Amino acid sequence: MQSTQPVLSGKVALVSGAGRNIGRAIAVALARDGAAIVVNGRGDRAAVDGVVSEIEQLGGKAIAAMGDISDPAVPARLAAQAAEAFGGVDILVSNAGLRRQTSFLDMSFEEWREILSVALDGAFLLGKAVVPQMMARGGGAFVALSGVSTHVGTPNRCHVSASKSGLEGLMRGLAVELAPYKITCNAIAPGAIDTTRAASAGAAPPNRVNRPIPLKRFGTVDEIAAMVRLLVGPQGTFITGQTIHVNGGEFLT
Repeated sequence: MQSTQPVLSGKVALVSGAGRNIGRAIAVALARDGAAIVVNGRGDRAAVDGVVSEIEQLGGKAIAAMGDISDPAVPARLAAQAAEAFGGVDILVSNAGLRRQTSFLDMSFEEWREILSVALDGAFLLGKAVVPQMMARGGGAFVALSGVSTHVGTPNRCHVSASKSGLEGLMRGLAVELAPYKITCNAIAPGAIDTTRAASAGAAPPNRVNRPIPLKRFGTVDEIAAMVRLLVGPQGTFITGQTIHVNGGEFLT
């Protein structure tokens, strides 16, 4: 007789950058599948609390866990909060990232480091904090959010592209290193997704019009969340070390 329990019942997921857009959709989707969620955001507490409330209204469990994951002290605190509230983490989704548009010659080293620190250093620090919990719980899944710009080249975003390239390399390396512990590690590279852009991100990249999307539409945050659900669920346990492209044909591997 098939179980009627949600497929992620008993699992705990930490999702960074989960106050809005793709991160929020991932947190809600995993909660619908039964996971308890640690909802991380850097500064917008109201947005994070809103996601926690949304999950609770669905009958799920969630806590808010604020902090900048590029600060070495924060990921350890988030892991401790997860352990105290739910016993530890099984699923880590490193989604937090900053989008800036600055030409290479105008880009300061400080801006370069800021962008890399959140997407790449943040994933490294989160992994260091959470992977021991996964090991103790018998395995887990680590998913990092990359992007199509890394693969097609986008002007004024070399720092973003570099951070995401490093993120994909981190996942490949960890996939092999952590395989003996039954921990899968993958990256998802979204294409043009219909999200609300922060003011600091600027306008959409200008060469978007020169890269037509064969499916002739933007993707949705729910389509990215669905791929995360596959990778972290029972049907994704033989997928590791991969970069999964979800882009409507904008970039073909």
